[in-house]
Amino acid sequence: MAERNPTPYWDYLKLDRLLTLQSGLDEDEENISADELHFIVVHQTFELWFKVVLREMRLACDLLDQEFVPEEKIPHVVHHLGRVNEIFKLGIQQWRVMETLPPQDFLAFRDKLVPASGFQSFQMREMEITMGLGPDEWHPYHDVDPLVHIRRLAENSPSGEFAWSHLEAARDRPTLLSVMRRWLYRTPIRGSGPDDAGDEEVVTAFVADYLDAVKDHHQETAANMARVEGRTPEEIMPRFTESYAAAKVFLTAEDAPESERAWTMRVRAGLVFIESYRDLPLLAWPRALVDRLVEVEQNMIIWRNRHARMVEKTIGRRVGTGGSSGVDYLDGTASYRVFKELWTVRTLLLPRDRLPALEGRSDYGFKR
Repeated sequence: MAERNPTPYWDYLKLDRLLTLQSGLDEDEENISADELHFIVVHQTFELWFKVVLREMRLACDLLDQEFVPEEKIPHVVHHLGRVNEIFKLGIQQWRVMETLPPQDFLAFRDKLVPASGFQSFQMREMEITMGLGPDEWHPYHDVDPLVHIRRLAENSPSGEFAWSHLEAARDRPTLLSVMRRWLYRTPIRGSGPDDAGDEEVVTAFVADYLDAVKDHHQETAANMARVEGRTPEEIMPRFTESYAAAKVFLTAEDAPESERAWTMRVRAGLVFIESYRDLPLLAWPRALVDRLVEVEQNMIIWRNRHARMVEKTIGRRVGTGGSSGVDYLDGTASYRVFKELWTVRTLLLPRDRLPALEGRSDYGFKR
């Protein structure tokens, strides 16, 4: 390591610059109230954490975006997504600090924010893009595409090009959703990989066996419920008929475009296989990765809900400073789901003793 002059803590963290960035619209930080300083610091802290989250998400994408992902790389992805989860948990708690700002104290300086809005956090939009939220899945903002709105603002903002360049770069990179699905596609199912001879028949047979097991489990459950409720199984069964039909659509990928049906079917079969036989040693890290991805989205949903309740508690249902519907818009974003398949599969999982028999279990064990 090359010799260098000793670096004090304040120089390493560039505190002389960092601590002069809280003046808001005023030239002198001393002119702003303690409440406004508090508001600025809380939101700047969120943005710093978002920067870390984005780096972790991109790292996870890079590790998974390979034709062959070495098994030893999966724990690294799990670790970095675990850090994302802890950051969001911290962010959820951070809204409690924000709530120490009473409504009237916020109203004293709120009008200064117009037209600034939390929606314009380009790093939050960048996270959504990086995860895989499609442009048609965003809630409209001012009745226009959110990216169109941000692009318009960027044209008249000193920092606008910086923000827009980040979003453009994110749109050109693989998403967590896309690399995750390609990784699931390569899951060995009953010992067969996508490049093996006869793989399509193996996958089709697994799906058929799994659906048969689902049907049997539904019939047994309906019989038990009928007995408890004092009704006949025929009265109960319609509840499960619809559930089975949804499971069949999902596992056979009937809801996917014809050109993508076989590919999607293998992705979902791989997911069901990992979740169903997750106790096998070779599937331990894959199922941990699936769990982490679900947790990331879950914590993001909780963060959004917590944000909306904080806003509602502080300013009710006023129009947002950026002109949005305020709390209603925030509540709408909590309905976002990127990893839909990872959530859907939980509806059709079976108890361990109802799973189709797995031959060649030793193929998924530890190798000496």
